[in-house]
Amino acid sequence: MRWLIRIVVVLIVIALALAAIGLAILPRTVAVSRYAIIDAPPAGVWPFVSDLRRFNDWSPWAGYDPDGTTYVFEGPETGIGQTMRWSSDHPNVGSGTLTVVSYDPGRAVEMRLDFGQMGTAETTIVLIPSEGGTEVTWGFTTDLGTNPVARWFGLMFDRWVGNDYETGLANLKALVEETKDSAG
Repeated sequence: MRWLIRIVVVLIVIALALAAIGLAILPRTVAVSRYAIIDAPPAGVWPFVSDLRRFNDWSPWAGYDPDGTTYVFEGPETGIGQTMRWSSDHPNVGSGTLTVVSYDPGRAVEMRLDFGQMGTAETTIVLIPSEGGTEVTWGFTTDLGTNPVARWFGLMFDRWVGNDYETGLANLKALVEETKDSAG
């Protein structure tokens, strides 16, 4: 029986050491970004990225639970204070709030994501005129705090969030370019 207690104590010490190492070496802040070149001027992209009521037209998460997700829009129709609240039982959608906190028309929009007990994050969409149209960069930043488990999970954010952002930007590209072609 003593050998079992020793093994348990050793495992606890190892777990605590790993947690301490994780806090010491793993980053507290995680940043993820992806970009795409869209064959349209910034003015052709801006209406889709600056209006939260149009977010689900290209969102990578909109198709996960289209019939079970509820959305509520609050605040002004454009600019700072626009808010979208969503709720779903689907694990890839969940519940949260997205609020515009910075708004530079035709250039950039910054939003605060609030996932309740799961934490908060900032997301930005920046439009830069380029030779091929508009370079659209979608970024995500979050502070993982001092929780060692969250910091270990932080190592996977680029793959998790990055893949979704790539899908969203591809959706946005198709939507903007299709809209541009049909209007032209």
